[in-house]
Amino acid sequence: MRLLPASKKRFADLSDKEIIALAISSEEDDERIYRGYADYLRQEYPASAAVFDGMAEEETGHRQMLIDLFRSRFGEVIPLIRREHVTGFYNRRPVWLAEAMPLEEIRSQAKIMERDAQRFYALAARRSEDASTRKLMGDLAAAEAGHVRAAGSLEQEHLDPETREAEDDTERRQFILTWVQPGLAGLMDGSVSTLAPIFAAAFATGDTWSTFLVGLAASVGAGISMGFTEAASDDGQLSGRGSPFKRGIASGVMTTIGGLGHALPYLIPHFWTATIIAFVVVFCELWAIAWIQKKYMETPFLRAALQVVLGGGLVLAAGILIGGA
Repeated sequence: MRLLPASKKRFADLSDKEIIALAISSEEDDERIYRGYADYLRQEYPASAAVFDGMAEEETGHRQMLIDLFRSRFGEVIPLIRREHVTGFYNRRPVWLAEAMPLEEIRSQAKIMERDAQRFYALAARRSEDASTRKLMGDLAAAEAGHVRAAGSLEQEHLDPETREAEDDTERRQFILTWVQPGLAGLMDGSVSTLAPIFAAAFATGDTWSTFLVGLAASVGAGISMGFTEAASDDGQLSGRGSPFKRGIASGVMTTIGGLGHALPYLIPHFWTATIIAFVVVFCELWAIAWIQKKYMETPFLRAALQVVLGGGLVLAAGILIGGA
């Protein structure tokens, strides 16, 4: 059930009992987030997973201290109060978003999470006029600062420079296998294979709108085909190429973009203006393909440019010749 804004309570209105209960639930949530990150990273990045395992253990210890404090002051029944029940309290990113985050950003979450809590508790301590509340919030701020230092210590323990470099290389390789390779294949297919039908239609009809429709159909059709083919060709389990859904998206979208690049100019009614712009777009597309091959696939630029320009030029010439016949 989603709480309405009016049902939230201001932090300034919380009692000491509620503050401790809020701290307990927050520590428990952070522990679960850290364990979720560790589980996600464990197979490919074990050293980073160990950092989050250590941070989860820290949260467990602090949560137990808070529970002991609550028992000594208020008894056994801890009221349910969570971050979303308090106006302006910091939020946490869902664990499933880790799949969309770079490795370094996931690593930094431990420090970010603790610094958020430290900042909030320190501000609350300064604004409170109640002595016991100020002391409690100050103690919590100090504990969160200790967590930040602990995160740094754990990184030094588990992530020496060589290990960090190795994990970064693994992340880069995974990014290339999952996104770059399928996307590059799609861009090449969309940019090159659609040249012939688009320019054949252009020179055969001289009608820019008809040419655009041919280009749109060829681009979208090729994108759907490439996307499904990539997704169905390999589930990524043995090859390590990653999610077939992500690869299919990368391949399909880039195929469509590659074809639409030189189809969109034909929305211009003047034939030769549209055609000249389309030629310029084709040149930019082929240059981009060569640049991506050099940056990510370590292909010498001149060789990549020669291969792409030669292949694209032959397909383009074929389309013009067929259309002009």
